[in-house]
Amino acid sequence: MPFALEHLTVLDLTQVMAGPYCCQLLGDLGADVIKVEPLGRGDATRQATGHRLPGGESAAFLAVNRNKRGIALDLKTEEGRTVFHRLAATADVVVESFRPGVAARLGVDYASLRELNPRLVYASISGFGQTGPYAQRPGYDLIAQAMSGIMSVTGDANGEPVKCGVPVADLSAGLFCVIGILSACLSREVTGVGQAIDTSLYDAALALSIWETSELWATGAAPGRLGSAHRVNAPYQALRTRDGYLTIGANNDRLWSRLCEVLGRQDLLADQRFRTNTDRVERRDELAAELSVTLRRKDTGVWVDELLDAGVPAGPIRDYAESCADPHTLAREMVLELEHPREGTVRSLGIPVKLGATPGSVRRVAPALGEHTDEVLAAAGCSAEEIEALRSTGAVG
Repeated sequence: MPFALEHLTVLDLTQVMAGPYCCQLLGDLGADVIKVEPLGRGDATRQATGHRLPGGESAAFLAVNRNKRGIALDLKTEEGRTVFHRLAATADVVVESFRPGVAARLGVDYASLRELNPRLVYASISGFGQTGPYAQRPGYDLIAQAMSGIMSVTGDANGEPVKCGVPVADLSAGLFCVIGILSACLSREVTGVGQAIDTSLYDAALALSIWETSELWATGAAPGRLGSAHRVNAPYQALRTRDGYLTIGANNDRLWSRLCEVLGRQDLLADQRFRTNTDRVERRDELAAELSVTLRRKDTGVWVDELLDAGVPAGPIRDYAESCADPHTLAREMVLELEHPREGTVRSLGIPVKLGATPGSVRRVAPALGEHTDEVLAAAGCSAEEIEALRSTGAVG
């Protein structure tokens, strides 16, 4: 059967953020994702402190586990491992996020599973990867942002290091893992065999540092923090208005000229301090001060309209409540309403990749712990009596 996402069966052994996000993206694009959770407690985000919906569901768990069927297994028991091996024997992909070495101790590592299924694509997501001197360190987004260099370039120039407001190491590790899985599945179409995939929060955070490392290697000096400013263009940053902030991307001479015309600051065009882009970058603080004098005379919305009318890229800085209510967000179907059996109507972010012929879809909300255990095991060939026997041993739930 030719490779297609709707024919892909994925066993999701991951927890918390990076791995669940990876598997949710595969599910959104059509894959049959089976979330395998520890018996009794389930994914750590089910119990984690944080925001809960009125019915008691964890908002964090629901956010990255839709489009999955759920089973509960005790992989520490021989019976539980036997069940997992049975599922892996016919699966296409296994994704795990254990610390290196744990999967082998449980008997669910790539070396064990490929003996049962040579076509298996086996993806591992960890904090620092399967190799290297830091492989056994615990992996957290904050630590990856700090050690990769991201925090050294985030925040105000004279302020303390700041982590990015969204968990970029976690999420990018999940994204890179999706790319690896799809690449390995395409390779399998040619070779007939699967392979192991190794990605990490640390590698992912470094991989996002394209501009910063290029500056390091070009100049020999590590780049510093610039707030919202751009490293090689100006003005390209957030600036204060009368009622808030806006962002302006006047990153070439043509747009710089238009910006000055809209602001009525033709004097800046003749100012030798700002004659070229290089001059404007070197004096970005002076430039921002000059622009802010004028921008503070009107509200953000007025300036954005005037700038866009003149062809100058600009936009307001908004919070998530404003962004999620925006008509463009809704037109792009980036906010969805789903029906949850315990919570009623819940909202979820939409699918950011719009495929013309095979569009993704949200077909189910995140599963309850063990919600589909009987269904999944029956499809794997287990009789009702076998399932009940497994449940009596505590291997499944």
